[in-house]
Amino acid sequence: MIRALAPSDLAAVMQIWLSGNEQAHPFVPASYWRGVADAVRRELPHAEVLVHEGAVGEPDGFIGLTGSYVAGLFVSRDARSRGIGSALLAEAKRRHRPLSLHVYRDNERAVAFYLREGFVVVDEGTDASTGAAEYEMAWGNAHVR
Repeated sequence: MIRALAPSDLAAVMQIWLSGNEQAHPFVPASYWRGVADAVRRELPHAEVLVHEGAVGEPDGFIGLTGSYVAGLFVSRDARSRGIGSALLAEAKRRHRPLSLHVYRDNERAVAFYLREGFVVVDEGTDASTGAAEYEMAWGNAHVR
C-alpha cells in the first residue's frame, strides 16, 4: 500500500534513507550522509513523501517529491527487486508530469532503473556537496533538449 508519510514513519524512513545512501553511494564518504541526516529529517515533513507500507505495516520504501522534482527514492535492502520502487515512481508519475531528478552517475543500478522507467539523461554535472558526477534526468518531456 502506498500512502502519505505519517509522523510515526519518520524514524523508519530515515533509516531506509541512511542505509540506502551508504549502500548505493560507496564513492561518497558515509560521514557525509550522517552529517546531513538531521537536515534531511527536518525537511522530510515539508516535502510530499509517499511511503510503501510493507507486510508488517512499517515503511519499506519511500519517494520524496518537491513539486515535480524527485528528491529521492529509496527501498530497504530486504525489499528491493519486488517492484516497490516502480510502484512508488508510478504513483509519482500519476500525480506529477513532468518529473525530473538528479542521480549519481556511478549509481549504475539507479541509472538503469530510471532509464527503464522512461527517464532520459538531459544533462551531466557535478554535485557541489559531494563532488560526485551526476546526471540530470527527466520524464514526461521535462527539460528534454
